[in-house]
Amino acid sequence: MLALLGLAGAAPAQVVIYRCTDASGAVTIQNDTPCPKGSQQQRRVVGAAPTGSLPPVAAPAPAPHPTPHKPAPPVERKAAPPAPAMTRDTAVDDADRLPPPVLYECRTYDNGRYLSDDAKPPPRCAPLRVTDLGGGDSRVAGSACQTVEDQCQRIPDGALCENWRQRLREAESQLRFGVVEQREQAQAEVDRMQRIVRESTCGR
Repeated sequence: MLALLGLAGAAPAQVVIYRCTDASGAVTIQNDTPCPKGSQQQRRVVGAAPTGSLPPVAAPAPAPHPTPHKPAPPVERKAAPPAPAMTRDTAVDDADRLPPPVLYECRTYDNGRYLSDDAKPPPRCAPLRVTDLGGGDSRVAGSACQTVEDQCQRIPDGALCENWRQRLREAESQLRFGVVEQREQAQAEVDRMQRIVRESTCGR
């Protein structure tokens, strides 16, 4: 079975993916973690797409020497042609694409649902009911909560691309309608997910 570690962090970065073959011939794929000793290792960096370079600007033709009775004609300068657009095929060849990272579907204590790279997200505090001496709700006594962990389940390999695209759409919505102070972080998260979808097998 292919196993990949989730991408961590909100800032866009290169992802190093290792393809490991053990002595029995079993193959595993993992990111940011080298293969164990005794395994055959293939290393590949995802996320650093090549960029095109601008062609040199054509040098202007020398102006003819003017005569006393005829002014020199104006020199026509040729504009440099635009750089070729980066297409999907020139960015990453299909033969070099790897499956997307592992993704998890997590549920909260109140039946909320979200997608995460992390199989064990940080615990959250679930509010507890506070009662008075008579057994009724008490606002005077204050509030209390209980630390709980979200329950996460790995998404099957065949559904990874669909769920990564869904997570990208959710991140783009958060960028458009989220808090202004968090816009820079939200943009970085959108850029990271776009790179994963574009450069993995999801981008074919």
